[in-house]
Parts: sequence; structure tokens; C-alpha cells
Amino acid sequence: MTPPVPFFDRARGDLALRDELTAVFQSVVQSGRYILGPEVEAFESECAAYLGVRHAIGVSSGTDALLAALMALGVGAGDEVVCPAYTFFATAGAVHRTGARPVFADVLPGSFNLDPASLARALTARTRAVVAVHLFGACAPMDELLAVARGVPVLEDAAQAFGAERAGRRAGALGLLGCFSFFPTKNLGGFGDGGLVTTDDGDLADRVRALRAQGAREKHRHTLVGGNFRLDALQAALLRRKLPRLGALLERRRDHAAQYASLLGGAGLPISLPDAGDAGHTFNQYVIRLHDASLRDRLRSFLAARGIGAEIYYPAPLHLQPCFAPLGPPAGALPVAESAARETLALPIFPELTGDEVARVAAAIRAFFG
Repeated sequence: MTPPVPFFDRARGDLALRDELTAVFQSVVQSGRYILGPEVEAFESECAAYLGVRHAIGVSSGTDALLAALMALGVGAGDEVVCPAYTFFATAGAVHRTGARPVFADVLPGSFNLDPASLARALTARTRAVVAVHLFGACAPMDELLAVARGVPVLEDAAQAFGAERAGRRAGALGLLGCFSFFPTKNLGGFGDGGLVTTDDGDLADRVRALRAQGAREKHRHTLVGGNFRLDALQAALLRRKLPRLGALLERRRDHAAQYASLLGGAGLPISLPDAGDAGHTFNQYVIRLHDASLRDRLRSFLAARGIGAEIYYPAPLHLQPCFAPLGPPAGALPVAESAARETLALPIFPELTGDEVARVAAAIRAFFG
């Protein structure tokens, strides 16, 4: 019987590091330091050096990274924050939690990243910030977005893009603040939840550090109202052992993307593929677009029947989610985001995937289209 091709298999990579990770766990237990401390500080320094930023602040999740960054900017009730309509819920959810209103803009048809022209139409006198998502591991067009924003702070939601680059600079160093996730499926995946905020602004970094610890810069003295957003020492210690291997893991993702492009790109299939020629793309997801939306779910079922995992990122744009629908805009207003939600399908691309498995996925897709 042919073994299945999972959409994601985290254990393949972790088992190869079992002895080293076990030793790290034992070291942290012996230290007795579980909250912040030297492991977190060392990890923050190593991330800052890797990403090319002055400050990196470990936090409890990618969602909390967004929330802390927005809070550091003073975003609150009466403000508007522009974000793309096609992305994970947390991008807009964090905005809403500050009391501000998320304003949704459309995305580009190729990368699905924030469309500068749509951003320009969404800006108002109440716009306090813009959140640009580096979706699926490809950097958004930051130069254009920054120019359109005209001084409005632009935050990077780089949850899916640790290690991604644009014009020689890494994600997290392109906007005023960068926000990362270490959720297990991410490029640099942790062993539970974790996140990071990056910036070159020392004052903002100081505010984020205070906000992650209930707003206290010193014990029992709270200059801000923050939250419990701290990164655990155990997560930091384990992630430190994975960070030096990240480059090799990203190259494997890029190799898989190139193989998909080779096997599917010239076959005359009614699908669009990600840009495998984008050298800075990290392919946290490999998302194809079907030209006929009615075939998307049928293709997914066809693959599942052959033991091949595939997922939908994302089945509904944010402006049509029940909790945000009253805010607008109405259905039909953001056509690229809406069609992307109907037409896209993510294929397996985790680093430990084999070339034979990629070939099986591609062969099944070709068979589906006959």
C-alpha cells in the first residue's frame, strides 16, 4: 500500500533532533528559569542579528506580537487600521482587540499580498496604522506600500515569513515594526505558541517589553496597561537550536517549490502557481489557484482519496466573516480577495517532504485534469 503524503509532518524534523532537544529541555529544567531570563535574551539577540534589526522582543504568540505592536503605537478606540482582507484572522482580530476598527483592502492577484492601490483608497484621516501581511512566505511590496501610506506607520505581519527577503533585507526589517509567529507549522516552528516583535525604534522596543509584562518596566510599577505576552524560556531555548538550521530548511522549501513548478508549470493545466523565481520567497505554504472555482473542492477530495493532504487558506475573506461583516465593505467590493478564497488550494511543502512525494502530488493533480 502506498503511504500517504501528509500536508504537514512536524515529527519528521523533530525526531532527527531528538537527542539535542532533549538535552536542551533538561538544561532548562535544571536552571529553574522558565519565564524570560538568559535563554530568551540570547534568542532575542540571535534573532535580531539574523533579521538585521536593532531590537527583537520575544512574546507569547504571533497574535500577541501584533497586539503588542499596535498597543505600543497607541492604537485604540476611534482609530482605523488598514489590513488585507485575505489573510489569517489574527491580523484583523488584533486590531479589533485594541478598540480600533479594521478597514479591509484588496490584495494583488499574483502574490495575494496587500494591493497598494487598494490601500490608497482605504486610507482616511482616522487611519492610525497599516498592517502589511507577508502572506505564505513572500514579502509584500513594502516600498510601494510605504510610499502610499505617506508616513502612516506600516507594521509587518511576518508570521509566515521568517527568513523571507525583499531587495536584500529580511522580513521584519522593512516596516516600523515586525511581528512573527513561532507556531509549530511556521518556517521557524516552536514547540507550542511563541512570537517576536522587531523594530529599529528604541522607544517602541521599550514599550513592547513593558507591555509584554503587564505594562511594568520594573516590578510592581506599571507605567502602561499591558498583558501577559512573555515568551517562555523553554520555547526560546529550543528555538535557539533550530535557528542555525533555518537556512537549510528554507532551501528545501524552495527546492520543493521549484519541483512543483517544473512538474506543473508547463503542463497546460488551468491553474496558476506561486512565483518560484522569487528568490526571497520562503514558501511557508505552496498555494495554487484554480481558474475554475468549482473544481477546487473536487480537487481536494480527489487528492484526499489518494492519501494526499491539501488545505484551504483561507475559505472566506475577513470582511465577510460574521464578526466583521457589519463593518463592511459588502460582498463584491474586494473581488481579488473574494475570488482567492474560492479558488486557492495549498499543497504539501514542509522541508522534510521528499522529492518522490512532491512528484506524487503533481502526478495526482495532472491526473485530475486528465
